Amino acid sequence: MKKVLLSDRSLQLLFGPLDENIRFLESLFNVTIQARESAITIDGEEDDVSALEKILTDFSTLVDRGHSMSNGDLKSAFKQIAEDTALTLHDFFPKMQLLTAGKRQVTPKSLNQRRYIEAIRRHDIVFGIGPGGTGKTFLAVAMALTYLFEKQATRIILTRPAVEAGERLGFLPGDIEQKINPYLRPLYDALYILLDADKIQRYLDNGTIEIAPLAFMRGRTLNDAFIILDEAQNTTSEQMKMFLTRLGLHFKAVITGDITQIDLPFGRNSGLVEARSILCDVEGLAFCYFNETDVVRHHLVRLIIKAYQEREANGIRVEGNADGKRS
Repeated sequence: MKKVLLSDRSLQLLFGPLDENIRFLESLFNVTIQARESAITIDGEEDDVSALEKILTDFSTLVDRGHSMSNGDLKSAFKQIAEDTALTLHDFFPKMQLLTAGKRQVTPKSLNQRRYIEAIRRHDIVFGIGPGGTGKTFLAVAMALTYLFEKQATRIILTRPAVEAGERLGFLPGDIEQKINPYLRPLYDALYILLDADKIQRYLDNGTIEIAPLAFMRGRTLNDAFIILDEAQNTTSEQMKMFLTRLGLHFKAVITGDITQIDLPFGRNSGLVEARSILCDVEGLAFCYFNETDVVRHHLVRLIIKAYQEREANGIRVEGNADGKRS
């Protein structure tokens, strides 16, 4: 049993609505927590109690220094520290707040997301591979904006292949801009979450941010830019090689994709899958992998991804009839 003294403000922030943070810590560390006046009493196994004592001490120090922490960010940090005891709260606040400007602060919500951010900081080219909803593209866009605001990049280039579920541009209505816009929409969505619309439009107008299909990258040399290639599982081998050889001086490139959602025509190899095999030992590159535990969408999305992964791992094929029954 251990007693930890906290300030009144620390206690108020720690407990959260309906004591949800305390209940969360109890479940993470398998301890019992009780509060009396300004003291927190922790009862459990010695190692668990010591780990939680360190968290609470760091928490109190950060709060007393004036740091602001949302319940969501706190719980995310608690979870990652429980998974990796080398971490402390000082690794997350304010160090892991990615955006220095914009509408919101962005912090990693899982250990893999944190490793992804660290890899982007350390390497010139980073591959983020995993299912949808794990924050691959969103965090890359947040980092791109951070580099722009901190003047580590002069422009941002966002690109993706215009291939989706067998659809072809020629069958879509409108001019070329109207045809490709639906394929680029997810990149716009990430920007609009992070920045005000007028600032985005200003950046688009003056070329600070460029959003274009991958085919438009051919023949260019990309210098002084933060470049994101999204949906890279739908690049062909030739397109991936073309993109990687466009990179010039003073650049940062992040390539994201879900290799379980390849929409290329039958017989065409995925450039992302091939790059993973060819480039895995190249120095200066980093490959980061995500799974269903990193999903930040509705909790059912995590369960759905896990169910599909288990089916694929077991080599089970499920076919549906018109009446909805499996055969």
